[in-house]
Amino acid sequence: MPEKQPSTPTVLAVIPARGGSKGVPAKNLAPVAGIPLVGRAVRACLGAPGVTDVVVSTDDGAIAAAARSFGAGAVRRPAEIAGDTATSESAVRHALETFEAEHGRTVDVVLLVQCTSPFLTAAEVAETAARVASGAADTAFTAAPSHGFLWKETADGATGVNHDKAHRPRRQDRAAEYLETGAVYAMDAAGFRLHGHRFFGRTALVVTDPARVLEIDDPHDLARAQALAPLLDTPLTPSLADVDAVVLDFDGTQTDDRVHLDAEGREFVSAHRGDGLGIAALRRAGLPVLILSTEQNAVVAARARKLRIPVLHGIDRKDLALKEWCEAEGIDPARVLYAGNDVNDLPCFHLVGWPVAVSSAHDSVRAAARAVTVTPGGFGAIREIAAWLLGPELNTPAPPNP
Repeated sequence: MPEKQPSTPTVLAVIPARGGSKGVPAKNLAPVAGIPLVGRAVRACLGAPGVTDVVVSTDDGAIAAAARSFGAGAVRRPAEIAGDTATSESAVRHALETFEAEHGRTVDVVLLVQCTSPFLTAAEVAETAARVASGAADTAFTAAPSHGFLWKETADGATGVNHDKAHRPRRQDRAAEYLETGAVYAMDAAGFRLHGHRFFGRTALVVTDPARVLEIDDPHDLARAQALAPLLDTPLTPSLADVDAVVLDFDGTQTDDRVHLDAEGREFVSAHRGDGLGIAALRRAGLPVLILSTEQNAVVAARARKLRIPVLHGIDRKDLALKEWCEAEGIDPARVLYAGNDVNDLPCFHLVGWPVAVSSAHDSVRAAARAVTVTPGGFGAIREIAAWLLGPELNTPAPPNP
């Protein structure tokens, strides 16, 4: 008779995400590399082997909608545990009990995952969960190694906390200490129900890269995260399977953002032939392509005619025009790639699933983008995007040095 195999444990990741935030308004919806913080946390949890279910605990409808759009469930948090003084444990306990009541399953391991840690990886979530699911520990959390000398002020002056100030050993001669990152905690669910807090029994450390440790508490932290994302995030570009339509800004995206004027004040711009080739390839692949521009300029319409694609120009609210176009075409905005370069593109970035900035874009646009081209606007950036979708043979030659 075959041996009975153990059932797969239910590992529930709970992401607390209140709507109110004093330090950063609407913090949990703030984008880093084009993805709201709550979405980044959901993606890390869903990508973690061993995690079976992911829910976001929130009192905010917009956060709940964002959580569902990224594939998580949403648990409405009662007002009594949604204030500034409410603990994360209270949110986890409520979400745990709600999940079990709704799904009729007992949770074996529960995770507390903070979306204020934007560079949390799926591997870190998986390892933290595995330490408890395997029985190696009752609780586990992510921590970063530190060799720093800590001090505190006393009535007699500053004194060392983790060292004797009269003895300064070299870094390599000191054992590492560990800084709690606040990113993810794992707990045996039965023990959590009993003790009511995140540390009990045997606790395990999951050591993480200190370069990735950042907790967003104020606008400066958010700005740092947005600046660091291109360096710390795994490069990610869409494939044809991810996109149902391509929408392109014009000035600064299909041009180098310069305008040439003749004596009569007529405007001229420079376009890249490689972009035309890329757009033609997208059309042949059956992808709808649209030019969307705020400029009421004959050259925009002329370029669209040359490329044989539709154009909407002289548009004040590009996001509304894009939404109406998607509705008319029956296209889900979450499957639209929008390429832009300046701040008037940001409302469209927040609407679509694939906001893309050309490399010469404004810093705020690059920070909000999900992907950034290597090529600047006007030098073949659109052809580069076409190569992401259709294959590397469309790659653009390197642009000339400025």
